[in-house]
Amino acid sequence: MAEDKRYVELDHIRNIGIIAHIDAGKTTTTERILYYTGKTYKIGDIDEGTTVMDWMAEERARGITIVSAATTAYWKGYRINIIDTPGHVDFTAEVERSLRVLDGGITVLDAEEGVQSQSETVWRQADKYKVPRLCFVNKMDKLGADFLATVKSIEDRLGANPAIMVLPIGAEATFKGVYDLLHKKSIIWTGEELGAKFTITDEIPQGMGPEIEKYRAKLVEKISETDDILMDKYLKNEEIKPEELKAALRRAVIAYKLVPIFAGSSLRNKGVQPLLDGVIDYLPSPVDLGQVKGTNSQTGTEEIRKLVPEESLSGLAFKIQNDPHVGKLTYFRVYSGKVMAGTYIYNSTKNSQERVGRLLLMHSNERTEIKEAFAGEIVAIVGLKDTTTGDTLCDPQKPIILEKIVFPEPVISLAIEPKTKSDQEKLGYALKRLMDEDPTFQVKTNHETGQTIISGVGELQLEVKVNTMKADFGVEANVGAPQVAYKETIARIAEGEGKYIKQSGGKGQYGHCLLRVEPAPRGEGFEFINEIKGGTIPAVFISSIEKGVKETMENGILLGYPMVDMNVAVYDGSFHEVDSSDIAFKIAASQALQAATKKAGLTLLEPIMKVEVTTPSEFMGDVIGDLSSKRAQISGTEERSRATIILSLVPLSELSGYATTLRSMTKGRASYYMEPSHYEEVPKNIQEEMLSKSTFTGRVNAQ
Repeated sequence: MAEDKRYVELDHIRNIGIIAHIDAGKTTTTERILYYTGKTYKIGDIDEGTTVMDWMAEERARGITIVSAATTAYWKGYRINIIDTPGHVDFTAEVERSLRVLDGGITVLDAEEGVQSQSETVWRQADKYKVPRLCFVNKMDKLGADFLATVKSIEDRLGANPAIMVLPIGAEATFKGVYDLLHKKSIIWTGEELGAKFTITDEIPQGMGPEIEKYRAKLVEKISETDDILMDKYLKNEEIKPEELKAALRRAVIAYKLVPIFAGSSLRNKGVQPLLDGVIDYLPSPVDLGQVKGTNSQTGTEEIRKLVPEESLSGLAFKIQNDPHVGKLTYFRVYSGKVMAGTYIYNSTKNSQERVGRLLLMHSNERTEIKEAFAGEIVAIVGLKDTTTGDTLCDPQKPIILEKIVFPEPVISLAIEPKTKSDQEKLGYALKRLMDEDPTFQVKTNHETGQTIISGVGELQLEVKVNTMKADFGVEANVGAPQVAYKETIARIAEGEGKYIKQSGGKGQYGHCLLRVEPAPRGEGFEFINEIKGGTIPAVFISSIEKGVKETMENGILLGYPMVDMNVAVYDGSFHEVDSSDIAFKIAASQALQAATKKAGLTLLEPIMKVEVTTPSEFMGDVIGDLSSKRAQISGTEERSRATIILSLVPLSELSGYATTLRSMTKGRASYYMEPSHYEEVPKNIQEEMLSKSTFTGRVNAQ
């Protein structure tokens, strides 16, 4: 691609993501977009494993998206940077980091299923980052497809305000096109040219007249409500031109007041072109967003950057990927200014300087080398050493730190060990690379058993990581059974004293401190408070006390699980002019914390999962009975087409092998979805059972 063709005006750029529940058709929709924009000359198929965006071997084998792929396409003179995100909850970090750098999104929904649980989750994630969206009701050709019921579920379950842009012409097997309500046109796809050709007429499809009139009036009213001038015209019954409606709708979408709804069938190549027009007409360009806010890394004051190439450089590294050909790739969203290959830039998060080796424009796993990247672009940088996901890269002269990306906590762990001595050396390298790529994947060593423990947000994620180690790094490893990532906390306020005195000829050791522990609300984490007055402990030893506290909390006290949701204050102690040392205070702090927490009602927390089971109605009683035996709280049921959906909260420890149980109970006809919800106290009787079983030797310590 020629360098000059690449630079387009800022208002002609769209940075969008395609987000949805697993199997709603995100990747298929992306494939069609690439085909119609002339990016690919043949359409890839998930079932055949020939898609452009799912290029990892693991993705093609499973038919799901695991890593968010980036690509660039052109439509009617506009440049669209697309990120295809995974729908599977185990890869929620991929969705989170993509949404953080997108300007707009397309939510793909299944016309039969309506809004599903993961659609809800990604919708909330997009709300958090204030991403304007369009909805695409996909699979209109599927048995049971119901456009209006899906729109109703968008209103009810997502709390969105839908603006219906098109009405489907036909449904299920008779679906052949859509009626564009704004421009009053019928769009019909005919022939077998993979949907690239279609006819547009003024003709109203047979029998649809009253419905078209009703929904067009609704659309005009909804758009007018968001704009005072149009509202005035609407109330005076004056005609409002389509151009005026489009401009007002664009403003309403960018302000999160309306969500335009399109319809089609990506697999049958129908309805994608109007969706592309919608992306250009209604989703924001960097110009619409205007500016990005951050903090000056040196003064702590708020900084604002305009999203233009003339500003000083600022941007966010939102993804790290190991590429077999060029090494470590850092995906980078340029918010302001420009970045050039071969120059130095400043990582304000890590306070370090980085050199930009090469700049690449990505098309899934293919790439075009470029010399510079401008505000509004998404590129990959080769050559960055210390940069990790969520770091801000900027101009060294004008440092800024942009809002970070917050990732979910791991809830499941397993022990991993190399099969041979040669695997031992490769294992550490592979695990470090995988941790760089995925912030929800954590690796720790249990010092008591010497085991390496890997943790993540789901079993599938850990399984994929182990397979990736084998395929990409040639590491053969044995893995243990998945373990639940419990946590420890306290129930009440208590105090404890720690005194470490050692005399052994020559210089002795002396450390003495008193700590107070206090429970904090769930999910608050940990805070260390220094209440020392009058130098009873010199300031130089306070950080040693904090270190001792943190290390002890990481290793746990009750059953060896990490401690969370508590505040620890050091309020008194003493020191020795000669014998006091860092190590002595570290040990004293550990003793004091153990003494205090033992009085504070140590208790165990377990991860609770949100579980949604979709089952034929005749098995509903069996499924609910089985869930209840797993300590589930059933929060409700919903009827959807020919199935019942059971919503519940279930402790993760009870869900081992649940897929097999559910299959055999429902003759393979039910499916389930789960995602982490929150942590809750383990019932006392189960805690006692765990304590009696607990022998510290040989137990996998899920740290």
